[in-house]
Amino acid sequence: MDHVIFHIDEFQKWKLLLNNVKNLLLSYDNESSNISVEVLANSEAVKGYIDISDSVDKNSLEVLSQKGVTFAACNNALLAMDLSKEEIFSFVKIVPVGVRELINKQQEGYAYIKP
Repeated sequence: MDHVIFHIDEFQKWKLLLNNVKNLLLSYDNESSNISVEVLANSEAVKGYIDISDSVDKNSLEVLSQKGVTFAACNNALLAMDLSKEEIFSFVKIVPVGVRELINKQQEGYAYIKP
């Protein structure tokens, strides 16, 4: 199985990142069980997990989540952006420290992608 972690820390790059994730999943076609994808947002990008703009479509995130994509938010970034866990989408997991999550995933063999 292939493992990939997408890292986003710039809010304006959400559309690009989501297109990258969708294209990757399409490339696996009917083999989606052969890939594990996580999207980690930190810094200002955690705002993509709340309903604030047209930049990030909650529905698109939910569809990807239902296809097995894990969405994660850095707790430190949430605190810095003054966001509570109740404000972000319910399917998003919160990790204590985003950069630590990146380190852990890379040590587990995840490929690192940052659009």
